[in-house]
Amino acid sequence: TCPGAEDQEVMELARRERRVLLTEDKDFGHLAYLSGIPRIGVILLRFPARARHDLCNAVLSLIRREGPKLEESFVVLEPGRIRIRRFI
Repeated sequence: TCPGAEDQEVMELARRERRVLLTEDKDFGHLAYLSGIPRIGVILLRFPARARHDLCNAVLSLIRREGPKLEESFVVLEPGRIRIRRFI
């Protein structure tokens, strides 16, 4: 909702509003670990063009299954694979 905003600004907004970031930008994982911003969730979407038709269902399924854990985790969501790493 903030076109042109710096990544750090987006992360701080997500933290304040208790939101989980959905992104295809690999840098957000690195930034989330190094930023020192506590309790931000990041879901990195790794869906190639041929699998895009499954993306929405995969995200909804992840949210239903993992819900609150996503708020403090870095997740890589790929077709048929989910990796969740909790921030410490």
